[in-house]
Amino acid sequence: MQIPSVVATVNKHVTNRVQGLWAWLIPPWAVVLHTGRTSGRAYRTPVVGFHTPQGFAIPVLYGPHTQWVKNLIAANGGEIRRAGRRHQLIEPRMIPAEEITASGVAGRYTRAGTWTLVATIGPRI
Repeated sequence: MQIPSVVATVNKHVTNRVQGLWAWLIPPWAVVLHTGRTSGRAYRTPVVGFHTPQGFAIPVLYGPHTQWVKNLIAANGGEIRRAGRRHQLIEPRMIPAEEITASGVAGRYTRAGTWTLVATIGPRI
């Protein structure tokens, strides 16, 4: 399931600003810190993610051409703030959602979209 782009626009300008205030404190919410590919500007994007056998998995519900996904892949990583801690995201990659082998809520949620961004959680920053 891919969410319509109009929802993404509203989330970018309204919802993300509110969620960004608390998402980094309450798992499964987290905040991805990434740098713009052309602007070099620092961005913060609230996401929901889970530890899975494939790595830290973040469902990409707006499609694989989402800007934060492109930024992470182009930079070969970024950072994530979750549960009050900051870690490196290493070697992010897109995989088809059906390849996620997690079970329970993590499995259902990470397979909700068509694609999932998977990365290795690196050392704490």
